[in-house]
Amino acid sequence: MLDASLKKEIQTAYSQFLDSRGLKARPAQKQMIAAVARTLGAIRADEKGKRLGESHLVAVEAGTGTGKTIAYLLAALPIAKRHNLKLVVSTATVALQEQLIDKDLPELAEHAGLSFRYTLAKGRGRYLCLNKAEQLLDTQVSLGQMALYEDEEQLKVEPSVLEKVRLIMQRYAEGVWDGDKDKLNDAPTDEIWGLLTSDHMQCSNRRCINFSVCPFYRAREQMVDADLVIANHDLVLADLSLGGGAILPEPSNTLYVFDEGHHLADKAGSHFSYSLRLLTALRLIGGMEKKLLQFSQHCSSSFLDDLVTRMHQPIADLLLALNAWRELAEGLSFDSDRGRTPRVRFTNGRQPESWMIPAKEVSHCCQRLLQYLEQLAALLKEAMEGNLADIERGQAEAFFPQLGFLLNRIQQMSWLAGSFARPDEAGNSPTARWVVLHETLQGPEYECCSSPVSVAATLQEHLWQACFGALITSATLTALGNFDRLKQTLGLPEDTPCERLMSPFDYFNAAELHIPKMRNDPGRVDEHTEEVTEFLNAELPKLSASLVLFSSWKQMFKVLEGLNSDLKERVIEQGGRSKSAMLQQHRERIDQGQPSCLFGLASFAEGVDLPGDYLTDVIITKLPFSVPDDPVDATLAEWIEQQGGNAFSDLAVPVASMRLTQAVGRLLRTEKDRGRVVILDRRLTGKFYGRQILDALPPFRQVF
Repeated sequence: MLDASLKKEIQTAYSQFLDSRGLKARPAQKQMIAAVARTLGAIRADEKGKRLGESHLVAVEAGTGTGKTIAYLLAALPIAKRHNLKLVVSTATVALQEQLIDKDLPELAEHAGLSFRYTLAKGRGRYLCLNKAEQLLDTQVSLGQMALYEDEEQLKVEPSVLEKVRLIMQRYAEGVWDGDKDKLNDAPTDEIWGLLTSDHMQCSNRRCINFSVCPFYRAREQMVDADLVIANHDLVLADLSLGGGAILPEPSNTLYVFDEGHHLADKAGSHFSYSLRLLTALRLIGGMEKKLLQFSQHCSSSFLDDLVTRMHQPIADLLLALNAWRELAEGLSFDSDRGRTPRVRFTNGRQPESWMIPAKEVSHCCQRLLQYLEQLAALLKEAMEGNLADIERGQAEAFFPQLGFLLNRIQQMSWLAGSFARPDEAGNSPTARWVVLHETLQGPEYECCSSPVSVAATLQEHLWQACFGALITSATLTALGNFDRLKQTLGLPEDTPCERLMSPFDYFNAAELHIPKMRNDPGRVDEHTEEVTEFLNAELPKLSASLVLFSSWKQMFKVLEGLNSDLKERVIEQGGRSKSAMLQQHRERIDQGQPSCLFGLASFAEGVDLPGDYLTDVIITKLPFSVPDDPVDATLAEWIEQQGGNAFSDLAVPVASMRLTQAVGRLLRTEKDRGRVVILDRRLTGKFYGRQILDALPPFRQVF
C-alpha cells in the first residue's frame, strides 16, 4: 500500500504544479497519477533495498491530451527518491526526448516544488573518442576501420577532413564543446564520425590514456549524480544485453518508465536479430590472419607470436565452414517476384539439417577464435598499463580498437551461426530464419538472417525480473480495446494492472470519421489505386491542410503520378527529404495561406504533431495490415496456427487496429482542434472484423 506521507507529497506536488501554472486538474491525469503511484509506491523492499514480491509492473494507456508525461513524472519521481532509486525514462523517439529535456522537466522543476537532477543518456557512439581522433591525426589513416580484406587498402582521409577533425579537437580542448555529436552545428558525416567514435568492444576503458577526459565517461559521471535519466529503448536494451548497469544504472536499483511503450517489443526484436553476409565474412576472415601477423611482427613478444600461430587452424577451419555454408546458399531457389530483393524463408523457421552442420562448425570456430582474441585483448590491456616490456603502450593503444572491431564482428558471426546451428526448443516460440540474395560487384552475396518472433521470454528474464519496478505507457497500447496483445508481446504477467484512460477531447463534436463508398477492395491493387486517385483529385482542391497516409511506396507514387498537375504542386511527398524538413515546409505553406498536403507512409502515422490549422483532414488509403511476406510475421503466423489459433484474427487484425488508432490520432492534438478522418477502405463496413476495428477507434462522429 502507498505510504501516507508519500501520497501526500505527490498530491501536494500536483496541486502546486496546477496552481503555479493556472491550470485545472484533468480527471484522466489524476487517474494516471493514482495508477502509477498505487503500483510503484506499494513495491516492498528488504533492508538492503532488494525488491520483494512480483507486483511491480503497471501499464497505462493515456489518450492524447491526458498529460501523461507530467502524470508519470509527478508520481514516479517522489517514489524513486524515497526509495533511493534511479528513475530511467525511456522513449522511442528523439522528439519525445527533446520534449522532456526542453519542456516537461524544466516546467516540473519550476512549478511542482520538487527538487531533482536529470541528465540525458546516450550511447557511446554519440561521443568523440579522443584516442581514435588522435590516432587519425597522427597517422592520417583510419585505424577504426581495419583493412581486413586482401584487396583493400587502408582508408585515406582527405586533408579537409583532417582539418575539420583538428578544429573539433581544439573546440573540445578549449572547453567550448563537450564531445557530444548532437551539439555540433557542423557535425561530420556518419562515415567520418564513425572514425572518431568507439564502441564497448573497442574501448580500453580505464587503461586509455585519455580516460580522465573522455567525453563519454564524463557524461557517465553526470548520471551518477542524477535522480532521473532520459534514455531510449535501444540504449536500455543494449545495457541489458551487457548484463545491466554497464551503461545505465543497475536494473535492480531502477524504476523504469517506458513511454511510447508500444514500440518496445519491435525494438527488442530488432536488438536480438542477427545477420551474416557470407561473402563479406569470408573476406573478413581471409584478411584477419594477415593483419594479426603484421601486428605481431611490429612487437617482440614470443607469447603474442605463439597466440597468433595458434589462431591459424581455427581460421582455416572457419574459412572451410563458411565456404560450405555459401555452397548451400547457392543451391537455394530465390523468389525475385513482386519487385523486392530475392529471398528464401524457411517454413516455421526450421532450417534444413544440412544447414546445421556448417553452422555448428562456424559457431565452434568462432568460439575458439574468441578465446584467443580475448587473450590477446588481455595482453594489450597489460601493455597499456605499462606492465609489458615487449609490447609498447603506443602499439597496444593503436591496435586495441582494431582488435575490438574484430571481436565484435566474430561475436556477431557466432550469434548468427548459433541461431542456425540448433533447432528451436519444442513448445517455445520459434525463430524466423531466411536468406537474402544481394547482387554486388564481387558477385552474389548471400545474407543469412534470424530473428525471434517473440521477445516475451527475453524481456521477462532480463528486464521485468531484473528491475525494481516499471511503467509501460503510450497513447496507444491496446489492440481492439484490450491489453491482451501487449501482455503477450512484452511477456507481462497476466495479473499486471492495466488501465485505459480516455482522452479529454470531445471527439464526437470535434471530428468526423468518413468511410466513402468504394467500388474496389484494396486487394484489387490497381483498381483501388485508380479509385484513390479519383477521390483525391476531387477532394484535395477543397482542403487546405491535409495528410494522406499510404501503406506502400508503389501506391503513393502511382497516386502522385495520377494527380492533376495543379494538385501536384501542393503535395510534399516522403522520400526526398527528412520528416522534420517536410513538416517545416508544410507549416510554412499554411502560415503563408497556401494549401499543403503531406503524402507519407507508416512513419507519418505517429510522431506527427500538427495542431490547429496545420492539419484538418487525415486521409488513410487502406487499413494498415502487415506485409504478408515479412519473414518474422509469416513465421509468427505459422506458429499461431500450429498452436490452434487464427493468425488473421489473433495477429493481423489486432496489429492493424493499433496502427489505425495511431494514424487517426494525428488529427486532434489539442482540445480546440477540428477536422475529419477519411478511410478509403470498404472492408471496414463489409468485413466481419471491420466493426471490431471501428469500435476500437476514438468516438468520432461516423459518416458512412
